[in-house]
Amino acid sequence: MSDNPLDNPFWSSLQTRHAHLALRAEGVARYPAEYAPFLGVAEGGLAADEPLSTLVAPGESVYLLGVTPQVPAGWTLVPLGLLAQMACDAPLEVVDGPEIVPLDEAHRADVLALTGLVYPHYFRARTMEMGRYFGIYDGQRLAAIIGERLGTDQHVEMSAICTHPDYVGRGLASRLTAFLTNDTLARGATPFLHVSPANTRAKALYEHLGYRLRAEVPFFALRRP
Repeated sequence: MSDNPLDNPFWSSLQTRHAHLALRAEGVARYPAEYAPFLGVAEGGLAADEPLSTLVAPGESVYLLGVTPQVPAGWTLVPLGLLAQMACDAPLEVVDGPEIVPLDEAHRADVLALTGLVYPHYFRARTMEMGRYFGIYDGQRLAAIIGERLGTDQHVEMSAICTHPDYVGRGLASRLTAFLTNDTLARGATPFLHVSPANTRAKALYEHLGYRLRAEVPFFALRRP
């Protein structure tokens, strides 16, 4: 098994950066559902029927990245393809543009409205509490955001990089990504992100900015009957 924590990112994050959020049973950890629908296991092929039954409610689906357990009888593990895991080790050029503002509880409704429109699958009511979030407003309208999600003591994931459809093509995602990437590097951590290879536009953007492919990580949904 690889000893790189980014090869098992949900588990690694729940043991380090988000240990205070983790719900645990033997060899298994997950985020509370209101934060993220993510679950990690300590090692591939782990026999974890009882821990999984403790942590996953009947009828609930959770998502795993990189490492999966033995699938309990009656449960369903669905491969969702590979995610490109990209990392950056050098500062990026920050393009000129509108002011970047920190987002907090006062902005939660705006963030949930934007993510509900363009990034709905994995963003939850308390996802913003997993890290820092930043955005760009056009008047009273939130045009684009970026945030921090997974991570370890040495790595921080750039996440929820999204732009309102009315503002696509204005360089807002590039500006936000470069800003938070550089801030992360300045804090002594390595920024990384995940993107579907099918999202060729986003992957090309990150490559253009300076991110490079580190690994292709298998993504799964696990459903309890």
